[in-house]
Amino acid sequence: MKTIVVCSGGLDSVSLAHKVAREHELVGIVSFNYGQRHQKEIDFAKSCAERLDVPFDEVDIRSIGKHLGGSALTDQIDVPDGHYAEDTMKITVVPNRNAIMLAIVFGIAAAKKADAVATAVHGGDHFIYPDCRPDFVDAFQKMQDKALDGYADVKLYTPFVHVPKSDIVKAGAAADTPFAETWSCYKGGDIHCGRCGTCVERREAFHEAGIEDPTIYADPDYWKDAVEEAARNGTTG
Repeated sequence: MKTIVVCSGGLDSVSLAHKVAREHELVGIVSFNYGQRHQKEIDFAKSCAERLDVPFDEVDIRSIGKHLGGSALTDQIDVPDGHYAEDTMKITVVPNRNAIMLAIVFGIAAAKKADAVATAVHGGDHFIYPDCRPDFVDAFQKMQDKALDGYADVKLYTPFVHVPKSDIVKAGAAADTPFAETWSCYKGGDIHCGRCGTCVERREAFHEAGIEDPTIYADPDYWKDAVEEAARNGTTG
């Protein structure tokens, strides 16, 4: 299956790229610059493509992204600390982001005669992001089947959509993903902050997977308090 991976440079999408390279035929990696504050992640996506020896394309949609304001990822709004499943994390939603990006990559895949587009949406995303949920994946596939009818047959490959992030860590380890060469932190500092939702989720995932986390965090122990607080609030499983 000739597959293009949508890669942000984070743990999930880089692990997916390595999984696809091992199990299918990885034919390219696509990353997006939508005006996000933490653009350093794009460098990690590019490094992933170089490591796996496939073409890398950075698609500049900043002209679109500037109209999708109100998110801590695009505007000068503080990124909240805490567990990923807390209501406060909804400030990190960029409306319709995945739908926009996937529509573009499906066009690229059709033009390049690829069989599939892979994205690393996972079970932990469902609470916050509507365009990461299984029903969105199914609906998007149906839409693309109509959009490309008679021209191309491109499948949306989402192997993590029903699993927790800890399973992604396990899959990434099985595919020899260099976890230290991934970037998750929404604050975009010199090292991972250890306090934002993605840092807490990342650290918790390694713990639950029983796999050593090579990430350097500015606050390496905050995640424990964040998980306990989320449990008290009933926002974790």
